[in-house]
Amino acid sequence: MIFNVKTPILGFEQIKNVELEKIDDFFYRLKSCDDETVFMLINPFLIRDYDFIVPQYFKKLLELEDNSKILVYNIMVVSKPIENSVINFIAPLIFNQDKGYVSQVLLDENRYKEYGLAEEISKYL
Repeated sequence: MIFNVKTPILGFEQIKNVELEKIDDFFYRLKSCDDETVFMLINPFLIRDYDFIVPQYFKKLLELEDNSKILVYNIMVVSKPIENSVINFIAPLIFNQDKGYVSQVLLDENRYKEYGLAEEISKYL
């Protein structure tokens, strides 16, 4: 499915549209429609307790309603061996499937101290 990027993905401001592809229950591929950029995403709920409140600004921007079909994934930087790969839990990608919107939400580090910018996946294997 193609999504319109409502706020820039940090460091990739040129990307305006992306395609989300499921690999399996854990992993997804996010491909830019604007260039050759590809991100590996992971479903955080399958590997750890992960809960946060979507800031009001992003709720409005993504046009989120109580009944909206929402997906939440985190960017993963893949390394060899896979145990050295890192996950960004502090800036999840939130997808509104109903509207075809996505935004990277930067969570408040003071409020969500348990979520890191580059946590090794080996902590969760």
